[in-house]
Amino acid sequence: MGPLAGVKIVEFAGIGPAPMAAMLLADMGATVLRIDRVAPADLGVPMAKEHEFTHRSRATIGLDLKQPQAVDLALRLIAGSDALIEGFRPGVMERLGLGPDQCLGRNPRLAYGRVTGWGQDGPLAHAAGHDLNYIALTGALHAIGRAGQKPTPPLNLVGDYGGGALYLVTGLLAAILSARTTGVGQVVDAAMVDGALSLMTPIYAMQAGGRLASPRGENQLDSGAYYYEVYECADGAFISLAPIEAKFHAELLRLLEIDPATLPAQRDKAGWDGWKKLLTERFRSRTRDDWCRLLEGSDACFAPVLSMQEAHEHPHNQARGAFIDVGGFRQPAPAPRFGVTQPDPPRAPGLVTAGEALRAWGMSAAEIEAVTG
Repeated sequence: MGPLAGVKIVEFAGIGPAPMAAMLLADMGATVLRIDRVAPADLGVPMAKEHEFTHRSRATIGLDLKQPQAVDLALRLIAGSDALIEGFRPGVMERLGLGPDQCLGRNPRLAYGRVTGWGQDGPLAHAAGHDLNYIALTGALHAIGRAGQKPTPPLNLVGDYGGGALYLVTGLLAAILSARTTGVGQVVDAAMVDGALSLMTPIYAMQAGGRLASPRGENQLDSGAYYYEVYECADGAFISLAPIEAKFHAELLRLLEIDPATLPAQRDKAGWDGWKKLLTERFRSRTRDDWCRLLEGSDACFAPVLSMQEAHEHPHNQARGAFIDVGGFRQPAPAPRFGVTQPDPPRAPGLVTAGEALRAWGMSAAEIEAVTG
């Protein structure tokens, strides 16, 4: 089930964006087989298998890719696949005998997906790094934070998952479509630094147009504007406001019973501090629940700032089924949603057996037994 039903993908086990990309594709119905190391890699603090949410909906087999017979098996699987995902440093797959030349030689229609931090070439290509380093090089990290404070790390959403996983998925889907039309596969080089920089395109446009001309924390979208900000309430909880457009701004003032004629115009940056002081005092006068009763659901562009626990409990997320239970653990539901080709519900890590997956590659029961032992 799902829009990618029938698509077969081999994933070489990695961390960060590679398993996230594989999860997204599996959530949409692709059959993904994860090839893991025989000996676990040193990935820092280990997680229990059932907590590896991004490993859901696919099977895993362990192969020692330093052994020729394991490489031969991997190539056989690749020969019957639509796509491949790997997230190693440049040159690792080539040294294993599984580089693009070898794999495309066995399967000329293959979409060969590579996700790295710095890309396959360039002076930093072989350097170690993580999300924070990659977004630092794009201007994104420098732009995020409050006035007078250090840049603020935005979790690892921008580099690993936004700039890495999502761009890898987009590239792989494009390459699969191209191969179905032309019969020719290709390498998809998804560098997190490239993807994060691409995400910054509208922000660079704002800079070019003069709408991002002030230092960090003094612009419209980086907490400089009083109308795009979070405010503390009487109970220590927070709410968010984002009425950028004039009509939404007017609705906020109407609901708060503030006469706009008594304060500077919305776009007058010289008046932002005064506005912010007023709203800070106003929102501290009542609890978050009080403000939700007044503002939530209106055109004031308002939402409470929820913890992860509270997010699950919010009525809108409940109504949307935004969280699901997978293997006894609550986690975000697959996205996006499809009106016709609805995917099957995700399955917990370990529930999809290697035999089940290998049958999709046309392997016999005897061959599966030889692989899985």
